[in-house]
Amino acid sequence: MRQPTISDALHARRVLAGHLPPTPTWRYPALDATAEATVLVKHENVQPTGAFKVRGGIALLDAMDPAERDRGIVGYSTGNHAQSLAYAAALFGVRCTIVMPENPNPAKARAVAGFGAEVVEAGANFDQAREHAEMLAHAHGMNLISAANDPRIIAGVATVYLELFEQAPDLDVVVVPVGGGSGAAAACLVAAALAPSCEVIAVQSAASPAGHDSWRAGACLQRPNQTVADGLATGSGFELTQQIMRTHLTDFVLVDDAAIAAAQWVMMRDAHTLAEGAGAAALAAVLADPQRFAGRRVGVVCTGGNAAETEIRACATREHELASSA
Repeated sequence: MRQPTISDALHARRVLAGHLPPTPTWRYPALDATAEATVLVKHENVQPTGAFKVRGGIALLDAMDPAERDRGIVGYSTGNHAQSLAYAAALFGVRCTIVMPENPNPAKARAVAGFGAEVVEAGANFDQAREHAEMLAHAHGMNLISAANDPRIIAGVATVYLELFEQAPDLDVVVVPVGGGSGAAAACLVAAALAPSCEVIAVQSAASPAGHDSWRAGACLQRPNQTVADGLATGSGFELTQQIMRTHLTDFVLVDDAAIAAAQWVMMRDAHTLAEGAGAAALAAVLADPQRFAGRRVGVVCTGGNAAETEIRACATREHELASSA
């Protein structure tokens, strides 16, 4: 597969300028104090779909020729990639079917349907949903859209980091959550071109470590997929994103789901931000290793704010419990 280039990312920025404004990057003194570092939060949770992946969806549909669009698209996703494709398909008038694992995040499933896509629930997890999507695409002659193995999607996502390095050009390190790896691959692409001295560190849930283990092994592997953070819930590595990460990524770390949940609460308390699990994973990595990040300028991307009701209730419960014990 062709790897995207910085020129592809710059072209995607021109495309997206007609559809999406830049998202803000903010610093919060309370969050700095908690992390013992200078933390710059890139707020992709304010996108119209509530997550960064909308950038990739729009870039993808814009790059398709009319014949491709006429065939329609089939995607598979736990939610944010699904919303990205559904939103972009509505913009371009393209038929869209999304396969989600059974019993998906209700808020994400409603949003996908609300954008006009057909939602099909199939399989117990992301990987089984992918198999069903492959079958549907073949049966109906539609374009099968990978969650990560597409240079057009990565180029669109790279616009996050073009903005981030313009907004905070003196970052020491950027921490990026990984499901399929489009975000981390995009961060590597842009950092290599614009900020080569900035470290890029990926983070994934220890309950779904396929991306992490694939990167360390130098080959795409399958691993158990059990995280409750649905934006991180993939059971295998993706070849294109892994290729890019192997070349440019500084490190890849794991955090457990409890640490991610704690970081969600910290985001709510210190940064006034509702983050889904994947959206808080970068901060979880920073809080889990304070010596590594102490005194440094750290960029974390809140990749999404599509928290399920159970996640929101858990944050509220945690705050109440801590207040009661104080």
